[in-house]
Amino acid sequence: MHCPGCGQQQVSNETKFCSRCGLPLGLVSDVLAHGGYLPQLAELNQKKKSIWTRKNGLAFSLIWFLFFLFIMTPMWGILNVDRMAGASAILAIFGGLIMMVSSLIFLKSDKVVYPMQQQQMYPPPQPSYVMPQQPAYNALPPQQSVPVSAYQTPQAGSWRDTNDLQPTMSESATKLLEKDEFKK
Repeated sequence: MHCPGCGQQQVSNETKFCSRCGLPLGLVSDVLAHGGYLPQLAELNQKKKSIWTRKNGLAFSLIWFLFFLFIMTPMWGILNVDRMAGASAILAIFGGLIMMVSSLIFLKSDKVVYPMQQQQMYPPPQPSYVMPQQPAYNALPPQQSVPVSAYQTPQAGSWRDTNDLQPTMSESATKLLEKDEFKK
């Protein structure tokens, strides 16, 4: 087994800590032994089933539609309450439609997502190659410097030589403004 932090090969799979970086390896060996999955986490993946699922929301909106449109509307019509019959038909159509759309948008699907099955446990993979030892850097790298004599002064007339060029702004080019000129 190799340490996931530094790549150091361990003496045995029962090693508790990495000898190089000190990473705790107890859970790493458990994960490798169970095929990349911790059985302690299985209970976290199992959630309680809820009544409010997308399928139940769609079924409720269909029952709502059928009840108010085909039962309540004719009942109000038989009782000669025309306003309630119309309201019941409108409530059936638009209420059922709103419940259907909201259940499609807001409610979760009832499909169960299973964690990795225990039957699919494979033996832990063995590395096909041995990771090379990383060199230990205990000091700074060797000094890399360029002596000053390697740099040459620019030739006369070169674009890097700007000593003989006229400055773009000089004292004679600047003029102080008088206070009267400010007032104009």
